[in-house]
Amino acid sequence: MNTAQRDGLLLAGSAVVGMALMNSPMSDGMQQLLALPFQVGVGGYVLAKPLELWINDFLMAIFFLLVGVEIKHEWLHGALATPQARILPFGAAVGGMAVPALIFVLFNWNQPPNLAGWAIPAATDIAFAIGLMALAAPNIRGALLAFLTAVAVLDDLGAIIVIALFYTDQLSKTMLGFAAVGVGALFILSSLRVQRIWPYVAVALFLWVCVLKSGVHATLAGVVVGLFLPAAQDGNSPAEKLDHALKPWVSWLILPLFGVVNAGVSLAGFSWAALAQPVTLGVAGGLLLGKPFGILAGTWVASRLGGGLPDGLRLRDYVPVACFCGIGFTMALFISTLAYPPGSDPGDAAKLGVLLGTVCAFALGALVARWDGSGRSPASA
Repeated sequence: MNTAQRDGLLLAGSAVVGMALMNSPMSDGMQQLLALPFQVGVGGYVLAKPLELWINDFLMAIFFLLVGVEIKHEWLHGALATPQARILPFGAAVGGMAVPALIFVLFNWNQPPNLAGWAIPAATDIAFAIGLMALAAPNIRGALLAFLTAVAVLDDLGAIIVIALFYTDQLSKTMLGFAAVGVGALFILSSLRVQRIWPYVAVALFLWVCVLKSGVHATLAGVVVGLFLPAAQDGNSPAEKLDHALKPWVSWLILPLFGVVNAGVSLAGFSWAALAQPVTLGVAGGLLLGKPFGILAGTWVASRLGGGLPDGLRLRDYVPVACFCGIGFTMALFISTLAYPPGSDPGDAAKLGVLLGTVCAFALGALVARWDGSGRSPASA
């Protein structure tokens, strides 16, 4: 089993555990544990947050740091390293975010409070999507795997921009000013090519506190740090060192813990009518139908504008990949925690829609990949 497959199984297992805990006698105890306040500080400067927010705001900032590193790597050295290579994934990512959001809005048009969740189905979980595709379609062509990686990276970048623009509290100009000082410090460290890790970590912690107090979601601090870390391909750059040090913690602890905490939905009093809630339908429909349609439409338009598809590939070869991009999970659940209050009916409906849409998108992608072998590598054909 490779790393991608392992990560996919871990995330799937965390969702199952979260659902099991929320529907067991331990549910109340788990909720009390997540509400338990934890605080850190020095002297009169104390930061106190419930355990759940430490997971969603601090630990997920570490995950977003790796997202920033991944975006920078793919842009400089990977699947997005040339303007020509960016055309198809960019078109696919735009379509893959716009169409699911439109589907959600159509389902919830008559209920304005629900519209806060419009961005939930627009997000793809890069680790989960690649991991589950590796399980269901291990022989898929390398060009299509690179395409999925590029689309998911651009998708994450789009989700980050959406979070920054639309999911913020009242802004504090003072704390934004301090955050700007932190960004300036990162720029100086990066420009001087400082190779020691600790200066970046110190500035990252300062920036995280400033962003948290500014009203902008604190996880964005992680992305900014990841983008500013000096990167190279020699294995010794700060970006590579941090990626190597943090990735096991993110894969084995942070993402599974986030999944356990946020994927659970209580099924007490569940009825089939819950599946017909506008939020549930909007999220599930956006992931299952909107993602594939939007990605394929965006790919077709981009291919017309950019000189066609890569040699040996047809638009139909992208269908399994487009289906797997409907696996939202981590990013979709994360945006749902920003869109709706914890424990609210729309919040639970959004979680249900994410789980339903993700499972169905995986099943559809696996079926299409098995039915149509055109995406397989020549050696396995």
